[in-house]
Amino acid sequence: MTRFSELMSGQTLLPIIQADSPEQGVNIAKAMSKAGLNLVEVVLRTEASLEALSAIKSEVPSLIVGAGTVINEEVLSAAIEVGSDFIVTPAVSNSLLNALEACQIPVLPGVSNTADILMTLEAGFTEQKLFPASLSGGAPFLKAVSSVFRDVKFCPTGGVNQLNKTDYLSLPNVFAVGGTWVAKKEWVSEENWEAITQSCQEANA
Repeated sequence: MTRFSELMSGQTLLPIIQADSPEQGVNIAKAMSKAGLNLVEVVLRTEASLEALSAIKSEVPSLIVGAGTVINEEVLSAAIEVGSDFIVTPAVSNSLLNALEACQIPVLPGVSNTADILMTLEAGFTEQKLFPASLSGGAPFLKAVSSVFRDVKFCPTGGVNQLNKTDYLSLPNVFAVGGTWVAKKEWVSEENWEAITQSCQEANA
């Protein structure tokens, strides 16, 4: 099984796409691809999310496209059905972890405390998403757990931005950071795709 970090192949930004329509999703993805990014996460938070994910895979075939906000087996099945290249969850439970273990594509499960980390590690996942990072102790928390969970690497998301991303990326147990700051809602509504491209270039530098 390919590890999630291997899919990232050196990309330190996990850019998040939240789209209200397939067309919007494709435009955001194209702007991110133009910035040199190879992988994007489409969060399943709107009615159009799954359709947007499918459209991005069809219209921007060079991108690796995965599904985020996967919270149960039903959503997981739907995400896999539309061709998700990977799965990201905001949290974990025993039943969700069981479903993720059976998953045939890379998975980044979400954790927010030491109990989550241990439960997810016991399920075999050594790469995890800290979410919401800023409210779960942030970089100091990840630094503190590094000596306890020595085999676990993290991708913090939630409250991460251009100003604090280095605080996370400087830690040896962090392989990437995720965030929506590279595709602000106002840029999307104004169709300012160039701003998204520029922001992604700065964030992944």
